[in-house]
Amino acid sequence: MWDGPFYRVKRDGYEICFVPDARDDLDEVCNVDMWVIRDDGDRWSGTVVTLHEVHRIMDRQRQAGDPEGAYWWCWDGLIVREAGVPSMVKAIDGLVATGEHETVLRHVGPAEDL
Repeated sequence: MWDGPFYRVKRDGYEICFVPDARDDLDEVCNVDMWVIRDDGDRWSGTVVTLHEVHRIMDRQRQAGDPEGAYWWCWDGLIVREAGVPSMVKAIDGLVATGEHETVLRHVGPAEDL
């Protein structure tokens, strides 16, 4: 559900809060910042990017002559195979179910008003 600039997906015990551009088609999003926010207020941040988007970014950087065209990194990046919030939610749900979100994503502490 939209909540101002955020798209929130409620889950049992947590929610996933995406920050897509309001013009984005949620089924086609390929690069988006997000948080996992537990019901106790603790949260983790990440940037979810499709494999195709990583290739596009690297190609653009290579064409611009940037040394980053040889690699791509993102501190709290999660690469997913399929575009769209629904497939991203599925991947994040899997990480939360196993507790791996605490390793893959960046812990940012208790939630403030978002």
